[in-house]
Amino acid sequence: MANFGFLVPTGGGEDIPLKKERILIGRRDNCDIVLRFSNVSGQHCRLSLEQGYWFVKDLDSRNGTKVNGYRVVRKRLDPGVILTIAKHQYEVRYDPEELGAMGPPPADDDQIDLTLRRSLMEKAGLDRRDEEDKGANKSDSFD
Repeated sequence: MANFGFLVPTGGGEDIPLKKERILIGRRDNCDIVLRFSNVSGQHCRLSLEQGYWFVKDLDSRNGTKVNGYRVVRKRLDPGVILTIAKHQYEVRYDPEELGAMGPPPADDDQIDLTLRRSLMEKAGLDRRDEEDKGANKSDSFD
C-alpha cells in the first residue's frame, strides 16, 4: 500500500500513515482514519492530495479543524504545519516532490473561517470602519 506521508501526534503516540489520495477522518468506523474521541465529529474532515500537496476540508464539524491555530474551512497543508482536529494536534509530514509536486505550490484557496474573527458589530452589519469612511468623505467635500 502506498505511503503519502504521516500525521504525527504532537503529544506522543503512533504516527498515522496517509495511505491514499482522499482520506476521511472522523469518529465513525467507516472513516479512513478513525479518531475515537468524543469531541471529534462522526465525519470531521477530509484530506485530499492535489498536485503533490495535501489539503484539508472541514466537514461542518462541531468542534472545528485548525491549521497552525486558525480555524479553517479548506486549506493547503504545507509540510510541517500543525493540523488540529477538535483539540487533537498532528504535525503533517510529507515531501511534496516525492508526491509529484512541480514548480510553485497550488493556489491556497484558503478559506479561514473569518466568522470567528469578525466582531459582533461587523456580524450585525454595523461595521464602524464604514461609518468612519463616510465621515471622511463628508469632510473631504467641504474643501
